[in-house]
Amino acid sequence: MIKPLTFALALAAGQPAWATGKATPFLPLQDEPPAKLFVDLPLAEPLASRGAAVIPYRTENFRILPIFGPAAKNVSPRAGHLHVSVDDLNWHWADAGDNSTVVVVGLSPGEHSVLIELALPDHQVIAGQRVKFTVPSLPQRDSK
Repeated sequence: MIKPLTFALALAAGQPAWATGKATPFLPLQDEPPAKLFVDLPLAEPLASRGAAVIPYRTENFRILPIFGPAAKNVSPRAGHLHVSVDDLNWHWADAGDNSTVVVVGLSPGEHSVLIELALPDHQVIAGQRVKFTVPSLPQRDSK
């Protein structure tokens, strides 16, 4: 006979699932905590060796998903995409891939900045962080 797992047994095995603060995706949240974005500086090795800005990021209380438009704004827990801008140019791109890294290549040597923003499915920006870095002068490679 199989005995049902009791609450006491669940506690004996460790912290109960509800105590982690993680929401279930099956019920809408009544009061969602604010979305947070954490952006690191570009990884040193790819920047120094290839001039590639490989920028790790993570989110809290926000899921990166390929959903867009006003109707998708009601998804709970909160979801959206990234807006990425380079050097204050008047254009940006959207990233809905959720790979925890933004990669920018082909920048000229010198000072640069990348603005990474959390955007709701209707493109309303709710949080953002800018990183500044220097692309070094790289030695010329033989084209042979």
